[in-house]
Amino acid sequence: MIILAESAAILYLLYFLRDRIHYSVLFPGQKAEDGLALLLVVYSVVAIATAVVAGVVSDRLGRRRGPVAVSAMVMVVPAVMLAVWPTWHVTIAAAVVLGLGFGIYLSVDQALVTQVLPTAEGRAKDLGVISVASAGAQALAPAVAAPLVAYGGGYPTLFFGVAGILVLGALAVGRIKSVP
Repeated sequence: MIILAESAAILYLLYFLRDRIHYSVLFPGQKAEDGLALLLVVYSVVAIATAVVAGVVSDRLGRRRGPVAVSAMVMVVPAVMLAVWPTWHVTIAAAVVLGLGFGIYLSVDQALVTQVLPTAEGRAKDLGVISVASAGAQALAPAVAAPLVAYGGGYPTLFFGVAGILVLGALAVGRIKSVP
């Protein structure tokens, strides 16, 4: 659910910059693609830095479920920000916060996944299933996002939908009992 939500949010970011932020009007001579590139760099740098720090902290605390749930809830914040305050400055701030949340998720969720695998003998198969689930969520994102934007009320509905999916993802992590 967390990958689905993150993919849906990023998928429509270019159109959001073009249609809602009016990036080329704000920055004459620039295209929405230029704004997207900047946002993706900001998001990626923050996510990478946060992933390293979150992984170290999670290892020291020996906790996985809490940080993964927190990561999803952190990502709820930028989704709501974009739904309620669609401005360029808010979009930059949302990229930073989304990077923070996704960075935590990237490192700690991978550790959690390795701890819930049933047996050492089946790890390759089990990790393959996890990989397919992640890719499936990314592939499903357009099918979830497109109707929300086209028929459900536009970008606010998309981002509120993303927030809802993230909350469900955070709650789902709480159902894992075998890992602290």
